[in-house]
Amino acid sequence: MTVARLFALLLLPALAQAEPLWVGRFASDAAGIPEPWRVEQLDHKVPPTRYRLREWDGIGAIEAHAVGSMALLARPVEVDLALTPTLCWRWRVDAPLASADMTQKSGDDYAARVYLSFDVPPDTLGLGTRMALGLARTLRGASVPDAAINYIWDNRHPVGTWQANVYTDRARMLVLRSGAADAGRWVEERRDVAADFRAAFGHAPLRLTGLALASDTDNTGEEARAGFADFRFVGPREAC
Repeated sequence: MTVARLFALLLLPALAQAEPLWVGRFASDAAGIPEPWRVEQLDHKVPPTRYRLREWDGIGAIEAHAVGSMALLARPVEVDLALTPTLCWRWRVDAPLASADMTQKSGDDYAARVYLSFDVPPDTLGLGTRMALGLARTLRGASVPDAAINYIWDNRHPVGTWQANVYTDRARMLVLRSGAADAGRWVEERRDVAADFRAAFGHAPLRLTGLALASDTDNTGEEARAGFADFRFVGPREAC
């Protein structure tokens, strides 16, 4: 056996593991939103955003329709971020929200957002943070994560803006699209999730635990319609 052949054989397992990991491929003719996706209503006093499958410009997608409402469409995930750290997806909005402002609690709404939840190494959490997380889990349940990143379609802040969420600094917001220039059509995103987490929190995550999508208008009372499709994780040098 030649050295080149032996090297190729040694690489085969790694190459196989680097295949795209699909976590959100939606068939518009399915009977309903597929498992393990489910609606998570964070506040039962607030009407939930409505989600449905549809074919949208030839793409099988989730449509989110929010009218003064908020709920996540979420699923657990198990992803090796060392092997496949890059999240790819498509999304679209009919229009950005007019009065949203992520720097104010009264404006903490988004025409579209993609939410990633994480566990973090215990030694990165101070006593105050552990106490705050414990209180949040008492009030909202054990699903409250150690940390979260929200990729958002904003209305006013420049693309690339990082902002701590106005309710908790354990959630960081990153503006990927802003304004109406790309509204009304599908656009593709590609993000190095591991690198974004380090940029947001200053250290690596322990593990990625969940993925969610949402249209969120409970604070502004506005109406929003967004589409989400084709979520998958790929290797750092792999095409989406």
